[in-house]
Amino acid sequence: MLSSNFGRLDAEVEMVNESVADCFHLDIMDGLFVPNLSYGLPVVKAIAKKAAKPLDVHLMIQHPDRYLEAFKEAGAAWLTVHYEACTHLHRTLRAIRALGMKAGVALNPHTPVTMLTDVVHDADLILIMSVNPGFGGQAFISHAFRKVAAMKELVLREKAATLIEVDGGVDTQNAAALCDAGADVLVAGQAIFGSNNPAPAIRRIKELISK
Repeated sequence: MLSSNFGRLDAEVEMVNESVADCFHLDIMDGLFVPNLSYGLPVVKAIAKKAAKPLDVHLMIQHPDRYLEAFKEAGAAWLTVHYEACTHLHRTLRAIRALGMKAGVALNPHTPVTMLTDVVHDADLILIMSVNPGFGGQAFISHAFRKVAAMKELVLREKAATLIEVDGGVDTQNAAALCDAGADVLVAGQAIFGSNNPAPAIRRIKELISK
């Protein structure tokens, strides 16, 4: 939703509701962990009131532990924190699950997947960033293909049920290859909201990854 038109947020939410998208992906930025500000709890609550699909909330913030309960109350079904922002990641993931949400961990492009070996069973979702976090519309980092494959290998080796999500520069040119590499969930922003026909754009990506 970071790439959506917030001047017509109700209409954008309704478009996603009526589309074949599986959920809403919400990027929360604090201007500290990443060099940008996005939106916060009031917008999450506003979207939750209109959303007919789960909210997948991605926290690109420092000290995320302070806000876990607040995002649960705002309507988050999935809550993802960054490995790089959590001193006690195992504790954070357990706390997210204890609140009744699915727990996710995001990795910046420079962070190797091996850093998650000891917590892969505590995460419902691992988010591979295929751009440097902070801004929508960035170019896809091709190293993400190898990183997704390595993450898939780790998940299988550890016999975990963890889903692999990819966020950043996802479009019709790379969606199928990302799924072939092992991705289970794709986040598309500019490829959808930058299109003249967002709902058909969502359907096209879904068709590509369903083959």
